[in-house]
Amino acid sequence: MAWVLLVIAGLLEMCWAVGLKYTEGFTRPLPTVLTVLAIIASMVLLALAARSLPIGTAYAVWVGIGALGAAVLGIFLFNEPVTPARVFFLALLLTAIIGLKLTSGVQS
Repeated sequence: MAWVLLVIAGLLEMCWAVGLKYTEGFTRPLPTVLTVLAIIASMVLLALAARSLPIGTAYAVWVGIGALGAAVLGIFLFNEPVTPARVFFLALLLTAIIGLKLTSGVQS
C-alpha cells in the first residue's frame, strides 16, 4: 500500500509543479488554491508512504515522478522543446524510478 500512496503523492507533486505555472505567481485565486491543496495532499501521502519505505527511496521516487511528469506535461501543455537528449534523460529518470522500486526490498 505504501507504494500506491507514494505513486499518488508523486502524481500530485507533478500536478502542483505544473499548477505553479497557472498560478502566475500566486495571483490567480483558483489555480493557487488547487496548487496549495495538491502540495498538502502530496506531502501527506509522502509522509504516510515513508512510514514503511526507506526515506531516501521514498523521497527520490516522489521527486522523480514529479519531475518526470512535470517535464512531460511541459512538453504537451507549454510546447517545451523535445530533443533527443531530453527524451534520453527523461527515460533515464524513469529507469531510475523503476530501479529504486525494484531494489527497495519493500513489497507493494
